[in-house]
Amino acid sequence: NKPYITPRHTQKIPTTRSLSECELFAPQNYDNDPEMKSVMQQFEDRTTQRFQEYDERLQERRQICKDTCDKEIQKIILKDKLEKQMAQQFSALHTDIHSDAIPTCICEKSLADKVEKGCLRCAQNLGGVAPGWGLLSGFGYVTWSQYISGIAAKAAADAGLKAGVKVGLVNAVKIVTNTLGSAGKVPAMDWAKLIAFGDFSDGVTLHAIFKNLNNMMNCHLDSGTYSQFSMFVQKFAGNFKPITAKYPKEVAEVTNAVADAKTGVLTKAGNATSSLSTGIIASIIAIVVIVLIMVTIYLILRYRRKKKMKKKLQ
Repeated sequence: NKPYITPRHTQKIPTTRSLSECELFAPQNYDNDPEMKSVMQQFEDRTTQRFQEYDERLQERRQICKDTCDKEIQKIILKDKLEKQMAQQFSALHTDIHSDAIPTCICEKSLADKVEKGCLRCAQNLGGVAPGWGLLSGFGYVTWSQYISGIAAKAAADAGLKAGVKVGLVNAVKIVTNTLGSAGKVPAMDWAKLIAFGDFSDGVTLHAIFKNLNNMMNCHLDSGTYSQFSMFVQKFAGNFKPITAKYPKEVAEVTNAVADAKTGVLTKAGNATSSLSTGIIASIIAIVVIVLIMVTIYLILRYRRKKKMKKKLQ
């Protein structure tokens, strides 16, 4: 026997809403809910703010459009006014003018106008060229003066060296001869060789001449006929104090010869330089005076031209 399954019938429970659930969404409950109140107030505030911003932007754009329109209207009014004035002025003119009635003017340049324009061009050119030329002349004069001074100083030094060596060599031979007496002989001396092979960087003195004589002989005359002369030259070159005490006049003659030769050369060079510089300075002064005169003429003619232009415009 098969078992029979008897179905069970369960009773459906109806879904019903109670009164309390329905009252939850009632309008009076919305208004009294604090959360809903805050949300509604926030929405209202934001909406109000956006409307205010929109009104401000709208007012600003309206003002810009109004200003632009006012400017355009003023331009149109001004244009119409000018057109009316031009029309009135043209209407007042005579239109029956023939070509023969037009006056003609033949402008001939007078001699004054030609001179004025020529002086203007000359003053402009000279005013531009002369300052530059004067500046170059000044630089050239300074360079030339320095060059002449250097040449004069070198010439004075050479003249002093030559004169000092000549006098010093004579005095040196004289001193050695007086010391030797008739016991020794003196060799022939050439002052040009002494200048060429000597070293006078410390100055031309009698002591320097004895030193250079000793260096030039270089012990070649220690034996033979001139041995006594070489011995005394070596002695005086090493110890010069006895010569200074015994022969002060000869020592001073060498120093004075150098100084006199230098002074003579520098004096001649100074006279030549001063005469040349006087001529250059005079030429520069003449050029400056000419420039000033031309500038004055230019300013006067310019003033006259402006005055004429003002009269023509009036």
